Amino acid sequence: MKIAFVMDPLDTIDPVYETTSHLMHACYRRGHRVFYLEPHDLYVRRNEVLGRMREISPEPGLSLGRYWRRAVRAVREEDRLYESLEGLDVLFLRKNPPLVYEMLEILEAVDNRVFVVNSIRGQILGNSKLYILNFPDLIPETHVSRDPARLRKVIDEFGGEMVIKPLQRFGGEGVIKVSARDPENLNSLINYYVRAYEPYPRREPIMVQEYLPAVREEGDVRILMLAGEVLGAMRRTPHGADFRANIHAGGHASAHVLTPEEQRICAAIRDRLVRDGLYFVGIDVIGGKLVEVNCVSPGGIPRINELDGVRLEERVVDFLEARSI
Repeated sequence: MKIAFVMDPLDTIDPVYETTSHLMHACYRRGHRVFYLEPHDLYVRRNEVLGRMREISPEPGLSLGRYWRRAVRAVREEDRLYESLEGLDVLFLRKNPPLVYEMLEILEAVDNRVFVVNSIRGQILGNSKLYILNFPDLIPETHVSRDPARLRKVIDEFGGEMVIKPLQRFGGEGVIKVSARDPENLNSLINYYVRAYEPYPRREPIMVQEYLPAVREEGDVRILMLAGEVLGAMRRTPHGADFRANIHAGGHASAHVLTPEEQRICAAIRDRLVRDGLYFVGIDVIGGKLVEVNCVSPGGIPRINELDGVRLEERVVDFLEARSI
């Protein structure tokens, strides 16, 4: 198969703990042709969508580290291939958030002729933290607004601790805990996050969500799902005084076996994920509550592999190969 990855610059990535590098290496080991491009490498010529790609398919038998060094060298030194995207079998969208809407608009033209992971429609629907609102019975109490007075009223009436989340960031960036019992800086924080100095239509809506105390003792659980089925999972616990369990925020990963409640959550959302074309996602669960669905470049494969002694990327390639038959 010909499999292309749209992603961030290769030389900015640590291949050891990057899910995309493991996926690329697994495709290469299976003998598939692997291509690399960035969002700005997409263009249209005579009504046809093309990509300024580089092929990353060196001689067989390279380890992940050697393969990645070869890939970076290929990007720096070798000529680009100007390929029609319709000639691909699989297009993996692995560009870190935020979503590049111009990229999706261009790719919409080939979405029904190339297997795109995750689908264009799915990425648009699922890229923000709002996607969890499709599952109201599974999530903590959640509010979204760009009105500082309304948000302050929500926090005051709730009474306990809540979490403020910007809708489009990832890796725990910008997530803070607030409480009406500690009001000294609350108005200022809310005004800052919604950009209250802007006219109302240009403000940024934010999510205010019930704080789940279980995150301090138990952390959260990252569950990877493939085609609606559980692929693997790990527990992430916060570091030091930080309540965020994200690895990017310093969280510590440990092995985890899904509880019946977590299995129930996965079963409850699986059909909707597949229907929306969200084939490869990472969901985050705290204390039996779904807090996030990650569909734009979800990660976790290398650490789960390390903890469980598995190679989850091989199962992803199995899935891609089965789709091409």
